Amino acid sequence: MDRIIECVPNFSEGRNAATVHALVAAVTSVPGTRLLNQTMDPDHHRSVLTFAGAPEAVGDAALKAVRVATEFIDLRRHVGVHPRVGATDVVPFVPIQGVPMEECVLLARRLGKQVGAELGIPVFLYEQAATQPGRARLEEIRRGGLRGLGGRMESDPTWRPDFGPGRLHETAGALVVGARRPLIAFNVNLRSNDLAVAQAIAKSIRQSNGGLPCVKAIGVELASRGLVQVSMNLTDYRVTSIEAAFDAVKGEAARRGVGIAGSELVGLVPRAALTPTTVQAVRLEQFDPMQVLETKLAAVAG
Repeated sequence: MDRIIECVPNFSEGRNAATVHALVAAVTSVPGTRLLNQTMDPDHHRSVLTFAGAPEAVGDAALKAVRVATEFIDLRRHVGVHPRVGATDVVPFVPIQGVPMEECVLLARRLGKQVGAELGIPVFLYEQAATQPGRARLEEIRRGGLRGLGGRMESDPTWRPDFGPGRLHETAGALVVGARRPLIAFNVNLRSNDLAVAQAIAKSIRQSNGGLPCVKAIGVELASRGLVQVSMNLTDYRVTSIEAAFDAVKGEAARRGVGIAGSELVGLVPRAALTPTTVQAVRLEQFDPMQVLETKLAAVAG
């Protein structure tokens, strides 16, 4: 493939394997689309699919997956530790090879228009596709969760969605879709069950509170493991590396007398973000070389 974009949709389902299987089947049913990775987390109650291909095929696969999520996921019965505003919570398009960012922006807008018209779900554009500066950051759209977003939609004319109705979908909520550069989902697990500790560390290291640049972080509880976690998105690993993020969490944890249980990468990571010592230095758990984006792309192409 000469022209490749990546799509990394996040779905509010991490416990029902049949639903996740249906999402995967929707994506893989589109010719020219390759599934690269899938994760399913019961604590976050969230699944992430990563697939790639030519822009047209990836856009079609994303729409099919959103349809399935709308059919099978009911946010009224959803309880999980990860912030979310939709059954399909966020759909980013990422240029990988031979495709400019502008084409991913157009693809995001096309998907948003289709979802709004066909499924009656309000759609908000973010990152490079955003139409309003105040909605470029995903965390601003998610602020206050589903209830907070719904309240802003009802009371503030500037919070009308880019596509679809001016109210939340009864079961599917809203959808955030956009175009962005590659990011790394990186989590550090603490040897503690004190959620306040994880939240305090997340607050101290994230950019929005004066911490590390290009780092977003929240503290969450992993009930199934009896641990808490600092869950991060590294939006530009060239500015803040995986090692730098880990060291920051480790240092803040040490100040509070808390040890590190390990870390994990969710989904794929660009090869350039890894050094020969990264896996050992940040105590990555269950790292698979196939989590390297370029390695996986080569494998599925072959």
